[in-house]
Amino acid sequence: MHRRLVFTEPVSRAAVWSRRLAWFSCAVLMLSLLLVRLGEPSIEGLAPVAGAYVLVLAALGLAILAFVRIWHSGHRGVGMAAGALTLSLVLLVPAGFVAFRLATRPALTDVSTDIDDPPAFSRSQAALTARAGRVPPDPPPESRRLQRRAYPKAVPILLEVPAEAAFDLARRAARGLGWQVLETVRPGGRSGTGRVEAIARGRILRFSEDITIRVRPRVDGSRIDIRSASRLGSHDLGANAARIAAFADEIELLMDSR
Repeated sequence: MHRRLVFTEPVSRAAVWSRRLAWFSCAVLMLSLLLVRLGEPSIEGLAPVAGAYVLVLAALGLAILAFVRIWHSGHRGVGMAAGALTLSLVLLVPAGFVAFRLATRPALTDVSTDIDDPPAFSRSQAALTARAGRVPPDPPPESRRLQRRAYPKAVPILLEVPAEAAFDLARRAARGLGWQVLETVRPGGRSGTGRVEAIARGRILRFSEDITIRVRPRVDGSRIDIRSASRLGSHDLGANAARIAAFADEIELLMDSR
């Protein structure tokens, strides 16, 4: 009786380690995002996230190396390498989105519907306490000109309702969007101007953005201006303009439901 010898090709070590590294980098990335979300917001606090993405890139490179090795040697492990490659690419999607926004959006951190006379942020004790004493500075004229070219749809909201009704709409819209309303001042006084101060927080990293809404009476109704400013970094990735657009859409929905 003859014994049959079966030779099995070994599993590619690069494939094995690419899968391990991909899952490890996934765990590190999730943990780093959780730490950023729970900690004090800062640019320096994003360092663990950057480190996690270095591991993701290493896993991606190792997966590609595994494919090359398997192609030349005939070793097993295609499934492992494919899984590592897929997971790495999925984890890189958010980073790719950020890179795309950096390349396609202007470097702004403050966007307003009134470029010539932006709404001023409140300096009341309540607003300063909620904002840790910070008052967003007024951007230079070149930033406003850049905003005009980049976001031509960021314009005042004109309503054919009295300023009191527009103020109520603005306050309801801010709360409907999940913003933390800090302070409200109803229209009145010599100027007839009303104001809503709020803070918006990101869904993932929970970074805070400062918002002020100004309501002014007009002869045929009222005008709402909104200003949104980021606290961190030198680029908002288009978030402030998107927030203003969401506010305008919310006002329109509230008007339609009246």
